[in-house]
Amino acid sequence: MDIRCRKTTCKYNKDHTCLAKSILVDRKVLCSTYQLSEALKGKNRQQGLLDKAEDYSKRMFEKPPKNAPMRNRKKIEISCKADCLFNNNGICRANGITVNDVNYPVCMGYLPK
Repeated sequence: MDIRCRKTTCKYNKDHTCLAKSILVDRKVLCSTYQLSEALKGKNRQQGLLDKAEDYSKRMFEKPPKNAPMRNRKKIEISCKADCLFNNNGICRANGITVNDVNYPVCMGYLPK
């Protein structure tokens, strides 16, 4: 399963790939596993960033952001409480998920039943 995370302030995020052992998507389609990285808290306040480690949009045509290579993660448990097409008795059965970086960590793979 390909797990992509754009929530760059999460402690489990490594170059836009989630390294958490398990993920929980709640009823509101938010990644409940998200935890703000302690190392980024002070740095973000100084730079005026609220929910991003770095604002890539300012220089995205000059230098692309670093992304980890796609990795098939066989040993990750993705629990899902959302009313989603991929929710099979509380387990996500999608081929992969992406978590967005806008305000809240939203699962972008969500499709309503």
